[in-house]
Amino acid sequence: MANDTHTMLHYEAAKKSTGIAYLLWFFFGPIGGHRFYLGRTGSAVGMLVLLVLSALFSIVGIGLFGFLALVIWLIIDAFLIPGIVSEFNTNLVQSLAK
Repeated sequence: MANDTHTMLHYEAAKKSTGIAYLLWFFFGPIGGHRFYLGRTGSAVGMLVLLVLSALFSIVGIGLFGFLALVIWLIIDAFLIPGIVSEFNTNLVQSLAK
């Protein structure tokens, strides 16, 4: 019984929240804040690199395409966040059950 309590406490401490993910998406979306929070570090770094390169290349006008790609990525992420949170929490339950 004590092990179940420990497992539940660990789950409650480590699970991710959809609300927090959306707040991070809203305020820190272009730098991948929501993806860092959800454990998607590779794609979060990709968003950050895309933002930096777009800013650098916006001087010659090419960066506008990068900004457009980033905006599209953010819009798509708005719909993907609930599924990513659910997947993270499901994987957490499975890892704790072992």
